[in-house]
Formats: sequence, C-alpha cells, structure tokens
Amino acid sequence: MDDLAEQIRNSGINGGDTVLVHSSFKSLGIRDPEEFILAMLEVLGEYGTLLMPSLSYKQHPPHIHSTNTTPSCVGFLSEYFRTRAGTVRSQHPTHSVCGVGYKMHELLGTHGYDSTPCGHHSPFNKLFHRGGKILMVGCGLKPNTSMHAIEEYVQPPYLFGAPTEYTITDAQGHTFTRTYLAHGFRGFAQRYDRVQDILGDEGLGRGVIGQAQVHVLDCGILFEQALAALRRDPLFFVDPIPDGPRGRHQAK
Repeated sequence: MDDLAEQIRNSGINGGDTVLVHSSFKSLGIRDPEEFILAMLEVLGEYGTLLMPSLSYKQHPPHIHSTNTTPSCVGFLSEYFRTRAGTVRSQHPTHSVCGVGYKMHELLGTHGYDSTPCGHHSPFNKLFHRGGKILMVGCGLKPNTSMHAIEEYVQPPYLFGAPTEYTITDAQGHTFTRTYLAHGFRGFAQRYDRVQDILGDEGLGRGVIGQAQVHVLDCGILFEQALAALRRDPLFFVDPIPDGPRGRHQAK
C-alpha cells in the first residue's frame, strides 16, 4: 500500500483533495480493491474526500431504483466502493455518485433535487466549483461523466432524450415516483478524450498507479476550457453517426 500511496501522490493527488475516480480495476494489477481505496484515503487524509460514480442506467428491472441496493453498472471498483462500510450514495436513478470523507455530505446530499442526470445540484457539477480533481485510472479520457454536467450548461442537441418516470426508494426506505429528463445521444458517439486538446499541463496531468496509466484532470480548468469549447461548437465532444443507431454511452 505504501508504494501505491507514493504513486498516487506522484500523480498529482494531495492531502485535502476532493477526487472523483473513474477506473478499470484490472489495469491496476492488484487483487484487492481495498488496497487501492486505503491508499487513496491515506493520501487524501482527514480533510480529503473520495468519490466514485455509481451509475445505474442499465438497472433491471428498468426505471426502478433503490439508493441502497441497486448495483453500479460501471465496473468492479465502483460497485465494491458502493457496498463498502461507511460509503454514502447520492440520490439519483441513473447517475448517482458514492463517496466517503470530509465533504461527502456537502457534495452528495443535494443530488436528489436534480431532474437531469448531472444538474447543478449534482456532485459532478459541484466538483468544478470546489477545487475538485478527476482521476482516470487505466481507462483513458473517454469515460468522463463530469462532461455531462458541463454539457448541461449549453444543452447541445444530442444531450437529452425523452422524459422518463422512475420509481425510487431512497436511503431511508421511502418510495416515490418522479420524472427525469434522460440522456439522449441518439446518432452521436461521445469523444470526451478531446479534452487533451484544450487542457494545458496545469489542467491535465499523467502518472502511473500500480500498473495503470492514469490521468488527473483539474476540474476548475476543465470546466472553463470545455465550456468555452462547447459554446464555440456544441458538437465539439461528439462525432455524428449518419443514419446510425444510438451512440454508445461511454461516459461512465
């Protein structure tokens, strides 16, 4: 774990940081996910916060969601973290986030007010305005769910699909129905890897953790540069698929 912690620090993660982790667990080359999580928490320290997306847009049965029991559909580490003792999960039927640490309640507690996946009350949006970082572990730059929060400021034509009604059971066991504006992306493929073309060295760092190649994105710089790019060209982060099926959902 000491080696992992040192690699995490060398990648640009510091004590007191708030970090959202996207990961391919296999890329780390370790067997125990707890080893990575404990190393992250050691580096982040008492005033740091660790977040991971716990998306569930593939839930079965569809349109029914439980904050406490619906599994994450975006990888082994995400699901392990969701079920780990002490982890808190934000309330959203498709784009929830799990977290532990100093700012977890501040970041996660208002997500239930949003009727879109990554709205202004979501942890994805709050990271931009609270000095957050995004750590991409062995998964490249494409599966960056936070980009949806930036897209919501511009609302490009591909972003939303039809309103969808969900039945939700919250963390306290209360069940209710609510209509959300779901993502669309029909006819478009996501290209969030293009952030590397607009972020300088201060906005995008690189490193190695375990056996994984990692990227560290500064959320404030990402927000500023990606929002400007979308305002210049609403299709900057997608490729059209002429007469094609719905674009594959890559932002995990």
